[in-house]
Amino acid sequence: MITKTVTIHEAQTQISELLTFALEGNEVIIADDNKPLVRLAPISSTKKKHKKKRVAGLHEGKGWVSEDFDDPLPDDFWTDSK
Repeated sequence: MITKTVTIHEAQTQISELLTFALEGNEVIIADDNKPLVRLAPISSTKKKHKKKRVAGLHEGKGWVSEDFDDPLPDDFWTDSK
């Protein structure tokens, strides 16, 4: 992410460009006399985030499934009559 600082006057005259810049995943700081006043940033980045590649077998043996996993459930499970 890139941060750009602009004055109030620059923000007023370049709002379209600054919005485009922010929507690309960057932020804009609007300042008055070098004092930051507000931050313009996207609510959610439209830029695709680089996801880490999944590695097959990385957690081999960490999970398990019981032997009766796909056995039919008893009738009292569905009717709540015990």
